[in-house]
Amino acid sequence: MVEAAVPTILFTVIFLTTRELPLALGISLGAALVALLARVVQRQTVQFAVNALFGIGIGAAFAWRAARGGGSADDQALAYFLPGLLYNAGYAAALILSIVTRWPLVGFMVGSVTGDPTGWRDDVRVRRLCSQLTWVLVAPCVLRVVVQAPVYLLASHGPLDSGVAVGILGACKLVMGWPLQLASLALMVWLLGRNRTPVAAEG
Repeated sequence: MVEAAVPTILFTVIFLTTRELPLALGISLGAALVALLARVVQRQTVQFAVNALFGIGIGAAFAWRAARGGGSADDQALAYFLPGLLYNAGYAAALILSIVTRWPLVGFMVGSVTGDPTGWRDDVRVRRLCSQLTWVLVAPCVLRVVVQAPVYLLASHGPLDSGVAVGILGACKLVMGWPLQLASLALMVWLLGRNRTPVAAEG
């Protein structure tokens, strides 16, 4: 979570203070690369560092596309935040679809631990619990879209200054990033502790 947050913090702060998009992108990408290198040297998993690097790279590609389209520096920085909005909207839609079809995504996580990918569906209580846990994963994504999408749309269509929108989106991305994810994980732990899943009787 820290590896994902630091590059975003650097991008937002540097752009808002300098209005230099290439500088902000370069430093945020550099920070992600340093985190990746540290993981490699320490022989630890590089998954989260790669995720952060990939996210920044996608954002940079959107910003570069806006630059090619003749957008201002503020417009280019605004485009940097669009992939995150699209990701959260798509992820929330996929999770909700899995719940509606009674194949909640968390159930497959349970199945990967138990070694039986679909066995969790045999018990109504477990299936209900998996649906609840999946809703907990949906909530942060929906909240991010509900709060941030109007800011992006208002800036894209003129009523809100793009520079102001970049500051708001940067702050929202930080506040609604890992803190919200930690709260979601804490709620999942509470739900798991509160519920009692069935245990097969011996003999």
